[in-house]
Amino acid sequence: MYSLGIAYLLWALSGFGALGFHRFYLGKIPTGLLWMCTAGLGGFGCIYDLLTLPRQVQDANIRRNLHAQFYDAYTRPNTGHAARERGWRTVDDGDVRIVRENDSIEKQLLRLAKENRGILSLSQAALETDSSIDQVRKELEALVSKGIAEIRVKSSGTIVYTFPEFMDEDAPLESF
Repeated sequence: MYSLGIAYLLWALSGFGALGFHRFYLGKIPTGLLWMCTAGLGGFGCIYDLLTLPRQVQDANIRRNLHAQFYDAYTRPNTGHAARERGWRTVDDGDVRIVRENDSIEKQLLRLAKENRGILSLSQAALETDSSIDQVRKELEALVSKGIAEIRVKSSGTIVYTFPEFMDEDAPLESF
């Protein structure tokens, strides 16, 4: 957390804001350099900072907290209490993707089918949802019985589940 007291101390130590030390402290590097090169914009920036420093510290703390939350939730796989507090878990397999922990396998499969333009294989679905192949097969067959998905065989012999709603309209279905 940034401190207002430290920000005002740095403002005073930098020639009442002319050298911009307080701006460097708050993570405002470009304007800190500008203040340093122009003596705080000829003194006008120094007066501006004197009056607005509490708000600048508050904004810097908000930016820092947001950055920390997003860093935890999106870039540190399977870690971060902030991510778990939101009910999310991250899985890293080269790409970081977010899976809501409370989502059913059905919802995860539908989201995955949408990402894959309506085509999903059994092993791919099991891997992506972190579920067993038997669980995924049962869920996919339930989607087929509801008329949401169809079973197709690719020319390579691979069985895939297609979700016509998510498929490209331009892609021919006969390519299977």
